[in-house]
Amino acid sequence: MSGLEAVILTIITAATPLLLAALGELVSERSGVLNLGVEGMMVMGAVCGFGAAFVTGSPLLGALAAIGAGMGLALLFAVLTLTLVANQVATGLALTLLGLGLSGLIGEAFVGQPGVKLGRVSIPGLTDIPFIGRILFGQDPLVYVSLALTGAVAYVLFRTRLGLTIRAVGDNHQSAHSLGYQVIATRYACVLFGGACAGLAGGYLSLAYTPQWIENMTAGRGWIAIALVVFATWLPLRVALGAYLFGAVTIFGFYVQAMGIGIPSQFLSSLPYLVTIAALVVISGSRMLTRVNTPACLGQSFVPER
Repeated sequence: MSGLEAVILTIITAATPLLLAALGELVSERSGVLNLGVEGMMVMGAVCGFGAAFVTGSPLLGALAAIGAGMGLALLFAVLTLTLVANQVATGLALTLLGLGLSGLIGEAFVGQPGVKLGRVSIPGLTDIPFIGRILFGQDPLVYVSLALTGAVAYVLFRTRLGLTIRAVGDNHQSAHSLGYQVIATRYACVLFGGACAGLAGGYLSLAYTPQWIENMTAGRGWIAIALVVFATWLPLRVALGAYLFGAVTIFGFYVQAMGIGIPSQFLSSLPYLVTIAALVVISGSRMLTRVNTPACLGQSFVPER
């Protein structure tokens, strides 16, 4: 049981940053904005979160700094694409390159420094329950935040007026504008929310997953998060299931290497990305899946009539 418990705990830890980043991108895409800069926002959140925690000694301030860093890059993206009407795909790619380069510059002084680890929750009597205690009641706080955020996003999108507005803006921004909805303001809010989630996901990597700073430590997780949104057909609960599936694939590679099975380590390291590509190929091959829940105005710029 102890071995199985360790595997489950590791899967949860690996899945949490994917879930956080994918939820933010889902909300952004539901409003009609395609932000390919998730990787850049994540890596900036990782370096700023680590730096703030290292300087202050507080992982909470580190998490807040990570959120702020992600929102800062998201605001830059929103100004360029929503106000200046720049191409969303090109701007997102540029944002990723900016984040990777800027994080390397900021984090140069932090390489090799000891990190400040985010502590785990401990509930007397519950955390000590054999097997399920640590799994259910002994995670770090951001694991519970990611699960609560999944439920909150699902509720808001499909059970509230705000969610109806977001989906209306993403499905037909011209009609939403004619009905009096603030298309640009709604998209700004959704992009900033996506940036906050991506920054927090990056902060989780440097504060909980591996409490240290390594250049380019996101290692493509931002791209997997974007693929997860498509894989889950823009539904929050499916995003959670997909994140834990991809987390399990990632950890599977590590355990196979630890067991000494004669499979090249390079192949095992690339396994999560191969699974991502395979999933996207299957989805793109199905016309029904590509149409289900896809925001009709995804990636399209909106200029209000004057």
